[in-house]
Amino acid sequence: MTAAFSTWQFWAILSAVFAALTAIFAKVGIENVNSDFATLIRTVVILLVLAGIVTATGQAQALGTISGKTYTFLILSGLATGASWLCYFRALKLGNAAQVAPIDKLSVVLVAVFGVIFLGERLSTANWLGVALIAAGAVLVAYRA
Repeated sequence: MTAAFSTWQFWAILSAVFAALTAIFAKVGIENVNSDFATLIRTVVILLVLAGIVTATGQAQALGTISGKTYTFLILSGLATGASWLCYFRALKLGNAAQVAPIDKLSVVLVAVFGVIFLGERLSTANWLGVALIAAGAVLVAYRA
């Protein structure tokens, strides 16, 4: 069982489960609150939990040991995450979770495209077929007849 904890697949599946729970909990949680304020509350909770984890496990690093490039890209990632969360909560406030979440997961398609363009990653024909199916599936699940 310990070997399973060290695989990317295990953690990716947990990520998907928690992302699904995020949509459900958030949809209920934003019912009577402004979506931006709800995002702030969520962010504070995440900050406190991560601070506790880093402290408890001794994973903190001296800030001077981190390169400027790393800081730049982590800051850009944080800004993108914040923008994503604000947009996601606003979409959840306005729409159904079962429709919002699949469109949000078009990020999977965009990561594949951006990975090829910006990171030089290579996808096989089968991989591109999977990307196309994810895109089509997200649109079909979100489609309201």
